[in-house]
Amino acid sequence: MSQRVTIADVARAAGVSPTTVSHALNGRGQVDARTRERVAQAAATLGYRPNLRAQRLRTGEAHMIVLLSSMPFAVAGGPARLGFLMEIAAVAAAAALERGLAMVLAPPLETGHAPLDLLDVDGALVIEPSADDPNLDALRRRGLPVVSIGRQGGTRDPAPYVDLHSRQATDLLLEHLLAQGARRIALVVGKAERNSYTQAQAAYDAMVSSRGMPRLCMSVDEALGEEGGLAAAAELLERDAGIDAFCVPVDAFATGVARHLARIGRRVPQDVMLATRYDGVRARISDPPLTAIDLHLDEVAHLAIDLLFDHLRGDTARREVAGPAPQLVLRASSQRLP
Repeated sequence: MSQRVTIADVARAAGVSPTTVSHALNGRGQVDARTRERVAQAAATLGYRPNLRAQRLRTGEAHMIVLLSSMPFAVAGGPARLGFLMEIAAVAAAAALERGLAMVLAPPLETGHAPLDLLDVDGALVIEPSADDPNLDALRRRGLPVVSIGRQGGTRDPAPYVDLHSRQATDLLLEHLLAQGARRIALVVGKAERNSYTQAQAAYDAMVSSRGMPRLCMSVDEALGEEGGLAAAAELLERDAGIDAFCVPVDAFATGVARHLARIGRRVPQDVMLATRYDGVRARISDPPLTAIDLHLDEVAHLAIDLLFDHLRGDTARREVAGPAPQLVLRASSQRLP
């Protein structure tokens, strides 16, 4: 699909400013008849269609935003029922409506990106984008305001974002496992260049370096989902049978680790402790339930909508907002000691 013609394209073709094009096409301002006709001809030749939702934004009427994630369905689906995405969506939709915004949800697809060319939106929330996230790149090429929930990984020029404090969240998990007696902790993260994975690895590397512990870390393809976590656990335990705890930020991987431990007769938490990051459905229904992190996603969703609304109105001063501090949720999978 060809790229949408913008008001800037019409302005270049007509030899006038974008403001003049806007006034000429909308019957506003002081534009002489000859210029108005030249602008109309240029718009017709290029096939320009005005963004009606952007016009409604300027007049205070409702317009459309999209909430999406490029996390593959193997991670986002299953028992989680798109949990992370849907938990944010429920609050974000209500917060958006309070500001006159309609919100459409674009669930993750097997290809890892949504058909954004089919969505005529004015802005977007993107959940934990990777360094080369195709959704975020497509949105920014269209010149649309974008806010990410979690800093975009692997770039010095990230989209405006709400910080999820991924390093702090991992520190909480690791400190808890150490306090429960763990001495050979393994880390399983995703291979994609996401900020949460980078921060988790940084926290883990700092821990093993400061304590002289073995580095037992594996990166897994997100598309493998639970099976990827299962395979990682098998390989790590073959490498070091003395592993006494797994820190697994991705809940789908954590479920896979739990399955492998049950398969080989390792008891949780008596033999091996297990903790994950997202306090969602997978963590709660696991047997035993998994220690996790409350990211306070309801507050995060409100902050993200506030930030996006500022950028939709042209107020781009804020590019980073601190989310609420993560909080450890203790469950049976990691509690050995009182």
